[in-house]
Amino acid sequence: MYKITFSKNADKALRRMPRNTALTIGKKIRELADNPYTMANIKKLTNHPGFRLRVGDWRVLYTLHEHELLIHIVNINTRGEAFK
Repeated sequence: MYKITFSKNADKALRRMPRNTALTIGKKIRELADNPYTMANIKKLTNHPGFRLRVGDWRVLYTLHEHELLIHIVNINTRGEAFK
């Protein structure tokens, strides 16, 4: 199981969004920690050294550090704002 860490921006975004949305995203992040390679809705980013997890209209941008078994959540934002 991978350890999950959050950037300051991702933590702030998760705390400010509606509670039901935050719970859904939290559930998907926990599933990601179990096995980050077999989940659906994950894509490798082309202009960023990380990955993107799609949860409805929300995007979770993260980096994967395999040698440390660590997933670092960089940003959580809506579809239109996530890649700016």
